[in-house]
Amino acid sequence: MQKLTLTFASLLLLVSIVSCQSNVEKSLPELSPEFTAVLDAHGEWQKWFNAKAESYSMIHEGIMIEENAFINLESRQIRLSTTDFEIGFDGYQTWISPNREAYSGESLKFYHNLYFYFFNIPYVFTDQGVTVEKVEDKLLNGKKYPTFQAKFDANTALTNPKNQYFMLVNPETNRVEYVLYSVPSNDSENPPLSALKYDDYRESNGVFFPRILTGYTIENDSTKILKYQVTIADALLLDEEFDSEIFEKPKEGIYAD
Repeated sequence: MQKLTLTFASLLLLVSIVSCQSNVEKSLPELSPEFTAVLDAHGEWQKWFNAKAESYSMIHEGIMIEENAFINLESRQIRLSTTDFEIGFDGYQTWISPNREAYSGESLKFYHNLYFYFFNIPYVFTDQGVTVEKVEDKLLNGKKYPTFQAKFDANTALTNPKNQYFMLVNPETNRVEYVLYSVPSNDSENPPLSALKYDDYRESNGVFFPRILTGYTIENDSTKILKYQVTIADALLLDEEFDSEIFEKPKEGIYAD
């Protein structure tokens, strides 16, 4: 059943690509010249801003699980497909199929868009309700990085305004090299910052995305323990949204947080 669902999603992807039409461009957000320069260093970021949908595949290294993601960018509806489970957000609620036990993590609400946000930095920080400002340089692994902090308005959907995100920019390429982040939870209201390293940028239709994301703990301004690593491929931006039906909970699925 899972394989049939994956094939169906892939077919919808092909249909979306074939049926792409010219897209009316949105008005670009007001951004600081410094942040705009960072975006420009990542390619034609305006294509991401004006795209209607995105898809990519991701391998969780170590456990070797492949995860395919399909997202409508404006609504942030999402479907994640693996051979063991599918997780989705229909625009209102998160769901999982075939059952809650298929996913061993604690929170579907936390996980469903986690890698989407990480993978799409810095583009996702052009969202309405996000403010990016240049702050004091940060030192990591003995190297000083120009640093930008992203802050979220309290009314920004699907994002906790208490989350912290710092983009550490390579001074030579002006591309994001690390993201330092902290996400409060029920266990800790003030967790320490973690580091996410961005490696091996690859171009997709003029827009550059990292191929490898590696998460670390931080100790004494240095990356310490490797927490996880994912490899991402086949990133596509589409001019047409996916059919909303693919984001609906399957009959055998359940709504859950």
